[in-house]
Amino acid sequence: MDRSLTRREFLKVAGAGVGGAALLGATSACGGMSYLPSGGSRMNVVVVNLDSLRRDHVGVYGNEWINTPSLDALAGETMRFTRPYPESIPTINARRSIFTGIRTWPFRDWVPQRGETFFPAGWQRMPEDQTSFAETLVENEFDTALITDTYHIFKPSMNFQRGFNVFDYIRGQERDRYKSMMLASDEEVDRYTVSGNNQSMRDKVRQYRANVSSREGEADWFAPQVFTRAMDYLELAKDTTEPFFLFVDSFDPHEPWDPPEEYANMYGEPTGTGEPIAPNYGPSDYLEEAEVKRMRELYAGSVTLTDKWFGNFMNKMDDLGYMENTLLFVFSDHGVSLAEHGYTGKVAEAIWPELKDIVFYVRHPEGDGVGETSDFRASFHDIPATVLATMGIDHGPMDGQDLSPVLEGGEPEEDRPYITLGYDNYSWAEDDDFALSIRNDGEDARLYDVQNDPNMDDDISSENEDVVRRMLDEYIRADAGEEPLPMY
Repeated sequence: MDRSLTRREFLKVAGAGVGGAALLGATSACGGMSYLPSGGSRMNVVVVNLDSLRRDHVGVYGNEWINTPSLDALAGETMRFTRPYPESIPTINARRSIFTGIRTWPFRDWVPQRGETFFPAGWQRMPEDQTSFAETLVENEFDTALITDTYHIFKPSMNFQRGFNVFDYIRGQERDRYKSMMLASDEEVDRYTVSGNNQSMRDKVRQYRANVSSREGEADWFAPQVFTRAMDYLELAKDTTEPFFLFVDSFDPHEPWDPPEEYANMYGEPTGTGEPIAPNYGPSDYLEEAEVKRMRELYAGSVTLTDKWFGNFMNKMDDLGYMENTLLFVFSDHGVSLAEHGYTGKVAEAIWPELKDIVFYVRHPEGDGVGETSDFRASFHDIPATVLATMGIDHGPMDGQDLSPVLEGGEPEEDRPYITLGYDNYSWAEDDDFALSIRNDGEDARLYDVQNDPNMDDDISSENEDVVRRMLDEYIRADAGEEPLPMY
Protein backbone atom coordinates (compact mmCIF):
# COMPACT_ATOMS: atom_id res chain seq x y z
CA MET A 1 0.00 0.00 0.00
CA ASP A 2 1.69 3.19 -1.20
CA ARG A 3 -0.34 5.82 0.61
CA SER A 4 -2.07 6.37 3.92
CA LEU A 5 -5.77 5.61 4.08
CA THR A 6 -8.26 8.03 5.50
CA ARG A 7 -10.44 6.95 8.40
CA ARG A 8 -13.44 6.60 6.06
CA GLU A 9 -11.45 4.46 3.63
CA PHE A 10 -10.29 2.33 6.53
CA LEU A 11 -13.87 1.80 7.63
CA LYS A 12 -14.86 0.64 4.15
CA VAL A 13 -12.30 -2.18 4.30
CA ALA A 14 -12.79 -2.99 7.99
CA GLY A 15 -14.76 -6.11 7.23
CA ALA A 16 -12.74 -7.13 4.17
CA GLY A 17 -10.35 -9.41 6.04
CA VAL A 18 -7.99 -9.49 8.94
CA GLY A 19 -4.75 -9.17 7.04
CA GLY A 20 -5.57 -6.04 5.07
CA ALA A 21 -5.51 -3.45 7.82
CA ALA A 22 -2.85 -0.80 7.30
CA LEU A 23 -1.01 0.71 10.21
CA LEU A 24 -0.63 4.28 8.98
CA GLY A 25 -3.14 7.02 9.72
CA ALA A 26 -4.76 9.69 7.66
CA THR A 27 -2.96 12.83 6.69
CA SER A 28 -4.03 15.69 8.94
CA ALA A 29 -5.72 18.71 7.44
CA CYS A 30 -4.51 20.93 10.23
CA GLY A 31 -1.67 22.54 8.32
CA GLY A 32 -0.32 25.71 9.84
CA MET A 33 -3.51 27.67 10.24
CA SER A 34 -5.32 28.22 13.52
CA TYR A 35 -8.67 26.55 14.01
CA LEU A 36 -9.33 28.13 17.39
CA PRO A 37 -12.57 30.07 17.57
CA SER A 38 -12.46 33.80 18.17
CA GLY A 39 -11.70 34.35 21.82
CA GLY A 40 -8.64 32.11 21.76
CA SER A 41 -8.90 29.12 24.02
CA ARG A 42 -12.66 28.49 24.18
CA MET A 43 -12.47 25.26 22.23
CA ASN A 44 -14.63 22.21 22.86
CA VAL A 45 -13.30 19.17 24.72
CA VAL A 46 -14.11 15.54 23.90
CA VAL A 47 -12.74 12.68 26.01
CA VAL A 48 -13.31 9.06 24.95
CA ASN A 49 -12.53 6.07 27.16
CA LEU A 50 -12.59 2.53 25.75
CA ASP A 51 -12.73 0.27 28.79
CA SER A 52 -10.39 -2.76 28.92
CA LEU A 53 -8.81 -2.07 25.51
CA ARG A 54 -5.36 -3.65 25.42
CA ARG A 55 -2.59 -1.76 23.66
CA ASP A 56 -1.34 -4.89 21.89
CA HIS A 57 -4.74 -5.35 20.23
CA VAL A 58 -4.53 -2.13 18.19
CA GLY A 59 -2.87 -2.16 14.78
CA VAL A 60 -0.98 1.10 15.02
CA TYR A 61 0.46 -0.11 18.34
CA GLY A 62 1.84 -3.22 16.60
CA ASN A 63 -1.00 -5.71 16.23
CA GLU A 64 -1.06 -7.44 12.84
CA TRP A 65 -4.18 -9.61 12.99
CA ILE A 66 -7.03 -7.50 14.43
CA ASN A 67 -8.98 -4.90 12.46
CA THR A 68 -8.84 -1.53 14.26
CA PRO A 69 -9.01 0.87 11.31
CA SER A 70 -10.47 3.81 13.21
CA LEU A 71 -7.88 3.76 15.98
CA ASP A 72 -5.15 3.20 13.40
CA ALA A 73 -6.24 6.19 11.32
CA LEU A 74 -6.49 8.30 14.46
CA ALA A 75 -2.72 8.09 14.83
CA GLY A 76 -2.29 10.27 11.74
CA GLU A 77 -4.41 13.01 13.32
CA THR A 78 -3.04 13.00 16.86
CA MET A 79 0.01 12.68 19.01
CA ARG A 80 0.10 9.03 20.02
CA PHE A 81 1.77 8.15 23.28
CA THR A 82 3.77 4.92 23.11
CA ARG A 83 4.29 4.33 26.86
CA PRO A 84 1.05 5.43 28.56
CA TYR A 85 -0.04 3.70 31.72
CA PRO A 86 -3.06 3.53 34.04
CA GLU A 87 -2.78 5.67 37.16
CA SER A 88 -4.60 2.89 39.03
CA ILE A 89 -6.77 -0.14 38.37
CA PRO A 90 -9.69 -1.04 37.99
CA THR A 91 -12.84 0.78 36.79
CA ILE A 92 -13.87 3.08 39.64
CA ASN A 93 -10.31 3.78 40.80
CA ALA A 94 -9.36 4.84 37.29
CA ARG A 95 -12.37 7.12 36.85
CA ARG A 96 -11.70 8.91 40.11
CA SER A 97 -8.32 10.04 38.81
CA ILE A 98 -9.68 10.71 35.31
CA PHE A 99 -12.30 13.06 36.74
CA THR A 100 -10.19 14.82 39.35
CA GLY A 101 -6.59 14.73 38.13
CA ILE A 102 -5.66 13.51 41.61
CA ARG A 103 -4.05 10.13 42.12
CA THR A 104 -6.19 7.40 43.61
CA TRP A 105 -3.30 5.05 44.43
CA PRO A 106 -2.15 4.10 47.11
CA PHE A 107 -5.83 3.90 48.20
CA ARG A 108 -5.47 5.34 51.68
CA ASP A 109 -8.56 5.77 53.88
CA TRP A 110 -10.60 3.49 51.66
CA VAL A 111 -14.08 2.66 52.89
CA PRO A 112 -15.86 -0.24 51.12
CA GLN A 113 -19.13 0.90 49.59
CA ARG A 114 -22.27 -0.80 50.87
CA GLY A 115 -23.97 -3.12 48.44
CA GLU A 116 -20.89 -3.82 46.33
CA THR A 117 -19.93 -7.39 45.48
CA PHE A 118 -16.60 -6.41 43.90
CA PHE A 119 -14.69 -3.86 45.91
CA PRO A 120 -10.90 -3.73 45.53
CA ALA A 121 -9.15 -1.05 47.54
CA GLY A 122 -9.94 2.43 46.27
CA TRP A 123 -13.27 1.44 44.76
CA GLN A 124 -15.39 4.30 46.09
CA ARG A 125 -17.02 7.61 45.20
CA MET A 126 -15.03 10.75 44.47
CA PRO A 127 -14.10 12.34 47.80
CA GLU A 128 -16.26 15.37 48.50
CA ASP A 129 -13.21 17.54 49.08
CA GLN A 130 -11.98 16.85 45.54
CA THR A 131 -13.35 18.75 42.57
CA SER A 132 -14.32 17.05 39.33
CA PHE A 133 -12.90 19.05 36.45
CA ALA A 134 -16.38 18.88 34.90
CA GLU A 135 -17.51 21.06 37.81
CA THR A 136 -14.73 23.52 37.01
CA LEU A 137 -15.74 23.64 33.35
CA VAL A 138 -19.38 24.28 34.26
CA GLU A 139 -18.27 27.20 36.39
CA ASN A 140 -16.48 28.53 33.29
CA GLU A 141 -19.61 28.38 31.11
CA PHE A 142 -19.07 25.04 29.39
CA ASP A 143 -21.96 22.75 28.66
CA THR A 144 -20.99 19.33 30.03
CA ALA A 145 -22.29 15.89 29.07
CA LEU A 146 -21.47 12.35 30.18
CA ILE A 147 -22.62 9.48 27.96
CA THR A 148 -21.82 5.97 29.14
CA ASP A 149 -22.88 2.40 29.71
CA THR A 150 -20.45 1.98 32.64
CA TYR A 151 -23.08 1.10 35.19
CA HIS A 152 -20.73 1.16 38.19
CA ILE A 153 -20.52 4.96 38.21
CA PHE A 154 -24.29 5.30 38.55
CA LYS A 155 -24.72 2.98 41.52
CA PRO A 156 -26.38 4.68 44.51
CA SER A 157 -23.11 4.82 46.42
CA MET A 158 -21.29 6.71 43.63
CA ASN A 159 -21.30 10.35 42.52
CA PHE A 160 -19.55 10.53 39.16
CA GLN A 161 -22.27 12.63 37.55
CA ARG A 162 -20.96 15.64 39.50
CA GLY A 163 -20.46 18.61 37.21
CA PHE A 164 -22.42 17.27 34.24
CA ASN A 165 -25.40 19.18 32.95
CA VAL A 166 -26.44 16.04 31.09
CA PHE A 167 -25.66 12.45 32.01
CA ASP A 168 -27.01 9.76 29.73
CA TYR A 169 -26.73 6.20 31.06
CA ILE A 170 -27.36 3.18 28.84
CA ARG A 171 -28.60 0.39 31.11
CA GLY A 172 -27.85 -3.32 30.99
CA GLN A 173 -24.12 -3.92 30.92
CA GLU A 174 -22.61 -6.89 32.72
CA ARG A 175 -24.18 -7.34 36.20
CA ASP A 176 -26.45 -4.29 36.02
CA ARG A 177 -29.72 -5.35 37.71
CA TYR A 178 -31.74 -4.05 34.80
CA LYS A 179 -34.04 -6.97 33.98
CA SER A 180 -35.12 -10.12 35.76
CA MET A 181 -32.51 -12.87 35.57
CA MET A 182 -35.37 -15.31 34.92
CA LEU A 183 -35.37 -14.03 31.32
CA ALA A 184 -32.19 -16.07 30.72
CA SER A 185 -32.65 -19.85 30.79
CA ASP A 186 -30.13 -22.43 32.01
CA GLU A 187 -29.65 -23.48 28.38
CA GLU A 188 -28.72 -19.94 27.38
CA VAL A 189 -26.28 -19.62 30.27
CA ASP A 190 -24.69 -22.91 29.20
CA ARG A 191 -24.38 -21.59 25.65
CA TYR A 192 -22.44 -18.51 26.77
CA THR A 193 -20.22 -20.10 29.40
CA VAL A 194 -17.73 -22.97 29.49
CA SER A 195 -17.68 -25.86 31.93
CA GLY A 196 -14.87 -24.28 33.97
CA ASN A 197 -16.66 -20.99 34.59
CA ASN A 198 -17.33 -20.48 38.28
CA GLN A 199 -20.77 -19.63 39.69
CA SER A 200 -19.96 -15.93 39.86
CA MET A 201 -19.34 -15.80 36.11
CA ARG A 202 -22.41 -17.91 35.38
CA ASP A 203 -24.45 -15.41 37.40
CA LYS A 204 -22.85 -12.54 35.48
CA VAL A 205 -23.75 -14.16 32.17
CA ARG A 206 -27.31 -14.88 33.32
CA GLN A 207 -27.89 -11.25 34.32
CA TYR A 208 -26.25 -9.94 31.16
CA ARG A 209 -28.15 -12.21 28.81
CA ALA A 210 -31.41 -11.28 30.55
CA ASN A 211 -30.54 -7.61 30.10
CA VAL A 212 -30.02 -8.00 26.34
CA SER A 213 -32.94 -10.37 25.75
CA SER A 214 -34.72 -7.91 23.46
CA ARG A 215 -31.66 -7.09 21.38
CA GLU A 216 -32.03 -7.48 17.61
CA GLY A 217 -29.66 -5.72 15.23
CA GLU A 218 -26.09 -4.43 15.64
CA ALA A 219 -27.33 -1.00 16.67
CA ASP A 220 -28.73 -2.57 19.86
CA TRP A 221 -25.31 -3.64 21.13
CA PHE A 222 -23.76 -1.41 23.76
CA ALA A 223 -20.88 0.28 21.92
CA PRO A 224 -23.23 1.27 19.06
CA GLN A 225 -25.72 2.68 21.56
CA VAL A 226 -23.07 4.70 23.41
CA PHE A 227 -21.56 6.25 20.29
CA THR A 228 -24.97 6.83 18.70
CA ARG A 229 -26.08 8.78 21.79
CA ALA A 230 -22.82 10.71 21.64
CA MET A 231 -23.45 11.54 17.99
CA ASP A 232 -26.93 12.73 18.90
CA TYR A 233 -25.37 15.10 21.43
CA LEU A 234 -22.99 16.45 18.79
CA GLU A 235 -25.95 17.24 16.55
CA LEU A 236 -27.67 19.17 19.35
CA ALA A 237 -24.51 21.01 20.38
CA LYS A 238 -23.90 22.47 16.91
CA ASP A 239 -26.71 24.96 17.48
CA THR A 240 -25.27 26.33 20.74
CA THR A 241 -22.78 29.13 21.19
CA GLU A 242 -21.08 27.97 24.39
CA PRO A 243 -18.24 25.44 24.24
CA PHE A 244 -18.93 21.92 25.46
CA PHE A 245 -17.16 19.12 27.31
CA LEU A 246 -18.32 15.66 26.21
CA PHE A 247 -17.11 12.56 28.05
CA VAL A 248 -17.89 9.35 26.14
CA ASP A 249 -17.22 6.38 28.39
CA SER A 250 -17.67 3.08 26.53
CA PHE A 251 -17.66 -0.01 28.74
CA ASP A 252 -16.79 -2.08 25.65
CA PRO A 253 -14.58 -3.92 24.90
CA HIS A 254 -14.98 -5.01 28.54
CA GLU A 255 -16.45 -8.47 28.94
CA PRO A 256 -18.93 -10.10 28.37
CA TRP A 257 -17.63 -10.60 24.83
CA ASP A 258 -20.64 -11.52 22.71
CA PRO A 259 -20.48 -9.20 19.68
CA PRO A 260 -22.81 -9.75 16.71
CA GLU A 261 -22.11 -12.94 14.78
CA GLU A 262 -20.17 -11.11 12.04
CA TYR A 263 -17.65 -9.94 14.62
CA ALA A 264 -17.78 -13.02 16.87
CA ASN A 265 -16.66 -15.18 13.95
CA MET A 266 -14.33 -12.68 12.29
CA TYR A 267 -11.25 -14.28 13.83
CA GLY A 268 -12.37 -17.90 14.36
CA GLU A 269 -15.27 -20.29 14.82
CA PRO A 270 -17.16 -21.47 17.93
CA THR A 271 -15.87 -24.63 19.59
CA GLY A 272 -19.34 -26.10 20.03
CA THR A 273 -18.90 -26.51 23.79
CA GLY A 274 -19.99 -23.08 24.95
CA GLU A 275 -18.76 -19.55 24.34
CA PRO A 276 -16.27 -18.16 26.93
CA ILE A 277 -17.68 -14.62 26.96
CA ALA A 278 -16.96 -13.96 30.65
CA PRO A 279 -13.59 -15.04 32.09
CA ASN A 280 -13.08 -16.13 35.67
CA TYR A 281 -11.01 -13.57 37.58
CA GLY A 282 -8.18 -15.87 38.58
CA PRO A 283 -5.94 -18.67 37.28
CA SER A 284 -6.70 -19.71 33.70
CA ASP A 285 -6.30 -23.45 34.19
CA TYR A 286 -10.10 -23.86 34.01
CA LEU A 287 -9.90 -23.33 30.23
CA GLU A 288 -9.07 -25.89 27.57
CA GLU A 289 -6.65 -24.82 24.83
CA ALA A 290 -9.46 -24.40 22.30
CA GLU A 291 -11.41 -22.32 24.81
CA VAL A 292 -8.46 -19.97 25.34
CA LYS A 293 -8.25 -19.49 21.59
CA ARG A 294 -11.98 -18.82 21.33
CA MET A 295 -11.93 -16.37 24.25
CA ARG A 296 -9.24 -14.35 22.49
CA GLU A 297 -11.22 -14.40 19.23
CA LEU A 298 -14.33 -13.10 20.97
CA TYR A 299 -12.37 -10.32 22.65
CA ALA A 300 -10.82 -9.37 19.30
CA GLY A 301 -14.27 -9.27 17.71
CA SER A 302 -15.49 -6.98 20.48
CA VAL A 303 -12.49 -4.71 19.89
CA THR A 304 -13.32 -4.46 16.18
CA LEU A 305 -16.99 -3.73 16.87
CA THR A 306 -16.04 -0.96 19.31
CA ASP A 307 -13.50 0.44 16.86
CA LYS A 308 -16.10 0.62 14.08
CA TRP A 309 -18.59 2.62 16.13
CA PHE A 310 -15.87 4.85 17.52
CA GLY A 311 -15.00 5.53 13.87
CA ASN A 312 -18.62 6.45 13.15
CA PHE A 313 -18.45 8.92 16.03
CA MET A 314 -15.23 10.42 14.67
CA ASN A 315 -16.79 10.76 11.23
CA LYS A 316 -19.68 12.67 12.80
CA MET A 317 -17.13 14.96 14.45
CA ASP A 318 -15.70 15.57 10.99
CA ASP A 319 -19.07 16.09 9.34
CA LEU A 320 -20.13 18.71 11.87
CA GLY A 321 -16.83 20.58 11.75
CA TYR A 322 -15.85 19.85 15.34
CA MET A 323 -12.37 18.66 14.44
CA GLU A 324 -11.50 22.29 13.77
CA ASN A 325 -12.12 23.51 17.30
CA THR A 326 -12.08 20.51 19.64
CA LEU A 327 -9.40 19.19 21.95
CA LEU A 328 -9.67 15.39 21.82
CA PHE A 329 -8.40 12.63 24.11
CA VAL A 330 -8.85 8.92 23.39
CA PHE A 331 -7.53 6.32 25.81
CA SER A 332 -8.22 3.08 27.64
CA ASP A 333 -8.33 2.68 31.41
CA HIS A 334 -6.58 -0.73 31.57
CA GLY A 335 -6.38 -4.03 29.71
CA VAL A 336 -7.43 -7.57 30.56
CA SER A 337 -5.62 -10.89 30.98
CA LEU A 338 -6.37 -13.54 28.37
CA ALA A 339 -4.34 -16.42 29.84
CA GLU A 340 -0.93 -15.08 28.76
CA HIS A 341 0.62 -15.53 32.22
CA GLY A 342 -1.77 -18.10 33.59
CA TYR A 343 -4.59 -15.69 34.51
CA THR A 344 -7.80 -14.41 32.99
CA GLY A 345 -9.78 -11.29 33.78
CA LYS A 346 -8.40 -8.54 35.99
CA VAL A 347 -6.53 -9.89 39.02
CA ALA A 348 -4.50 -7.72 41.41
CA GLU A 349 -1.52 -10.05 41.66
CA ALA A 350 -1.48 -10.51 37.87
CA ILE A 351 -0.25 -7.07 36.78
CA TRP A 352 1.55 -7.74 33.50
CA PRO A 353 1.62 -5.84 30.16
CA GLU A 354 -1.73 -7.32 29.15
CA LEU A 355 -3.35 -5.59 32.13
CA LYS A 356 -1.37 -2.34 32.46
CA ASP A 357 -0.59 -1.38 28.84
CA ILE A 358 -3.14 1.13 27.52
CA VAL A 359 -3.66 3.34 24.46
CA PHE A 360 -3.50 7.13 24.62
CA TYR A 361 -4.01 9.74 21.88
CA VAL A 362 -4.29 13.53 22.06
CA ARG A 363 -5.46 15.74 19.21
CA HIS A 364 -5.06 19.51 19.42
CA PRO A 365 -7.14 21.47 16.87
CA GLU A 366 -4.12 23.59 15.93
CA GLY A 367 -2.21 20.47 14.91
CA ASP A 368 0.29 20.38 17.76
CA GLY A 369 2.11 17.05 17.57
CA VAL A 370 -0.08 15.76 14.75
CA GLY A 371 1.09 12.42 13.34
CA GLU A 372 3.89 12.19 15.90
CA THR A 373 4.58 9.84 18.78
CA SER A 374 5.88 10.53 22.26
CA ASP A 375 7.48 8.16 24.74
CA PHE A 376 6.53 10.40 27.66
CA ARG A 377 4.78 8.27 30.26
CA ALA A 378 1.36 9.92 30.03
CA SER A 379 -1.65 8.78 32.00
CA PHE A 380 -5.30 9.64 32.26
CA HIS A 381 -4.84 11.73 35.40
CA ASP A 382 -3.00 14.17 33.09
CA ILE A 383 -6.21 14.90 31.17
CA PRO A 384 -7.81 17.41 33.61
CA ALA A 385 -4.59 19.40 34.01
CA THR A 386 -4.10 19.52 30.24
CA VAL A 387 -7.67 20.58 29.52
CA LEU A 388 -7.78 23.33 32.13
CA ALA A 389 -4.34 24.66 31.26
CA THR A 390 -5.27 24.78 27.58
CA MET A 391 -8.40 26.74 28.47
CA GLY A 392 -6.43 29.14 30.65
CA ILE A 393 -8.29 27.96 33.76
CA ASP A 394 -6.54 27.49 37.08
CA HIS A 395 -6.62 23.77 37.81
CA GLY A 396 -5.64 23.95 41.47
CA PRO A 397 -3.93 21.01 43.19
CA MET A 398 -3.61 18.11 40.76
CA ASP A 399 -1.14 15.27 40.47
CA GLY A 400 -1.45 15.11 36.70
CA GLN A 401 0.63 17.20 34.31
CA ASP A 402 -0.26 19.55 31.49
CA LEU A 403 0.73 17.67 28.32
CA SER A 404 0.70 20.81 26.14
CA PRO A 405 4.50 21.23 26.18
CA VAL A 406 4.88 17.66 24.92
CA LEU A 407 2.36 18.27 22.13
CA GLU A 408 4.34 21.35 21.13
CA GLY A 409 7.55 19.34 20.83
CA GLY A 410 9.09 20.53 24.08
CA GLU A 411 9.86 19.00 27.42
CA PRO A 412 7.16 18.14 29.96
CA GLU A 413 6.78 20.19 33.12
CA GLU A 414 8.34 17.33 35.06
CA ASP A 415 10.13 14.31 33.68
CA ARG A 416 8.70 10.87 34.49
CA PRO A 417 11.68 8.52 34.52
CA TYR A 418 9.49 5.85 36.09
CA ILE A 419 5.86 5.03 36.83
CA THR A 420 3.96 3.68 39.78
CA LEU A 421 0.44 2.32 39.90
CA GLY A 422 -1.64 0.04 42.04
CA TYR A 423 -4.43 -2.50 42.08
CA ASP A 424 -5.86 -3.46 45.45
CA ASN A 425 -2.99 -4.69 47.68
CA TYR A 426 -0.41 -4.79 44.86
CA SER A 427 1.78 -2.06 43.45
CA TRP A 428 3.75 -1.77 40.23
CA ALA A 429 6.83 0.28 39.36
CA GLU A 430 8.61 0.50 36.03
CA ASP A 431 11.54 2.45 34.58
CA ASP A 432 13.61 2.05 31.43
CA ASP A 433 15.33 -1.08 32.73
CA PHE A 434 13.10 -2.98 35.14
CA ALA A 435 9.48 -3.59 36.11
CA LEU A 436 8.48 -4.61 39.62
CA SER A 437 5.22 -6.10 40.89
CA ILE A 438 5.03 -6.41 44.66
CA ARG A 439 2.47 -6.75 47.41
CA ASN A 440 2.17 -3.64 49.55
CA ASP A 441 3.71 -5.41 52.55
CA GLY A 442 6.86 -6.12 50.53
CA GLU A 443 6.06 -9.78 49.85
CA ASP A 444 5.40 -11.65 46.60
CA ALA A 445 7.84 -9.63 44.49
CA ARG A 446 8.33 -10.20 40.75
CA LEU A 447 11.03 -8.37 38.80
CA TYR A 448 11.52 -8.22 35.04
CA ASP A 449 14.21 -6.98 32.66
CA VAL A 450 12.06 -4.87 30.33
CA GLN A 451 14.83 -4.42 27.75
CA ASN A 452 15.48 -8.11 27.18
CA ASP A 453 12.14 -9.51 28.32
CA PRO A 454 9.43 -7.06 27.18
CA ASN A 455 6.63 -9.59 27.69
CA MET A 456 7.82 -10.01 31.29
CA ASP A 457 7.93 -13.79 31.35
CA ASP A 458 11.12 -14.37 33.35
CA ASP A 459 11.04 -13.32 37.02
CA ILE A 460 14.58 -12.28 38.07
CA SER A 461 13.73 -10.99 41.55
CA SER A 462 15.61 -13.69 43.48
CA GLU A 463 18.97 -12.77 41.91
CA ASN A 464 18.33 -8.99 42.02
CA GLU A 465 17.14 -8.29 45.54
CA ASP A 466 18.99 -4.98 45.56
CA VAL A 467 16.96 -3.77 42.55
CA VAL A 468 13.73 -4.89 44.21
CA ARG A 469 14.57 -2.95 47.38
CA ARG A 470 15.63 0.13 45.42
CA MET A 471 12.47 0.25 43.32
CA LEU A 472 10.29 -0.40 46.34
CA ASP A 473 11.93 2.37 48.37
CA GLU A 474 12.75 4.98 45.71
CA TYR A 475 9.69 4.58 43.53
CA ILE A 476 6.73 2.97 45.27
CA ARG A 477 7.23 4.12 48.85
CA ALA A 478 8.49 7.54 47.74
CA ASP A 479 5.41 8.13 45.57
CA ALA A 480 3.22 6.87 48.41
CA GLY A 481 4.48 9.65 50.68
CA GLU A 482 7.09 7.65 52.58
CA GLU A 483 4.40 6.14 54.79
CA PRO A 484 3.74 2.39 54.88
CA LEU A 485 1.44 1.28 52.09
CA PRO A 486 -1.98 0.09 53.27
CA MET A 487 -2.93 -3.57 53.25
CA TYR A 488 -6.64 -4.29 53.07
